Amino acid sequence: MQLNRCRALLTGASGGIGQVLVDRLCRDGAQLLLVGRDSLALDDLARRHPGQVSLICADLTQRSGRQTVLDAARRFGGLNCLINAAGINQFRLLEQQDEDAIARLIDVNVTATLQLTHLLLPLLRQQPQALLVNLGSTFGSIGYPGFAAYCASKFALRGFSEALRRELADSHVKVLYIAPRATRTAMNSAQVVAMNDELKVDMDDPQQVAGEILRAIVREREELYLGWPEKLFVRLNGLLPRLVDQALRRQLPVIKRFAGAESPPPASSTPMPGEHP
Repeated sequence: MQLNRCRALLTGASGGIGQVLVDRLCRDGAQLLLVGRDSLALDDLARRHPGQVSLICADLTQRSGRQTVLDAARRFGGLNCLINAAGINQFRLLEQQDEDAIARLIDVNVTATLQLTHLLLPLLRQQPQALLVNLGSTFGSIGYPGFAAYCASKFALRGFSEALRRELADSHVKVLYIAPRATRTAMNSAQVVAMNDELKVDMDDPQQVAGEILRAIVREREELYLGWPEKLFVRLNGLLPRLVDQALRRQLPVIKRFAGAESPPPASSTPMPGEHP
């Protein structure tokens, strides 16, 4: 897809990767409909890109919020790209997680994404060429201690993307699933960053991740996994999961030390883009 012909709706536009995507897409001539809950951040994006962005402040977990987005998308006209980048995260041992927090995570990362896609798919079908982009995570392919609920949500998103891609194979709507690795944004708590530093796990810059996403959109790829050795571990986990079990078992004392640490409420308590560990 040529970016200067892209008329995209982007969820999670006010977060780390989301804001970089907006800047890069606008630089390349795209017209954008931005969805987020941080009205100040959205207003700042509108000031930076006058005439290229329209704003929607909505809670996608609510039916009324999704209807607001659908109405705006109809007025926007010519929607040919949907980028589902809204997502939240919580790094915590499962037995220590709050039940409401787990429900909220699934609502934002899975249910709202599926339901919004369901609403907007007819608009994408009206275009001669259209693209659906789901921003997942390497944790959608690898179950990682301390991220059980988050992994469950991203495994679901990967399965949704795969099934919908096959469902739409006889149409002109293509589906792209992108799986970043750890990214240095506010979505990852101080505990996650400290753990990754101790385990010598590299974290990507949002600019780098956004660049890879845009290249995948231009090339209309079906899947993209970012980072090394994460790509290798994704393949190993599919073919030889016992090897990954052994590697994570060695890391488990460090993971549990950080995942069980007391911390303030995470910065990712509102929907933000998928800067996933």
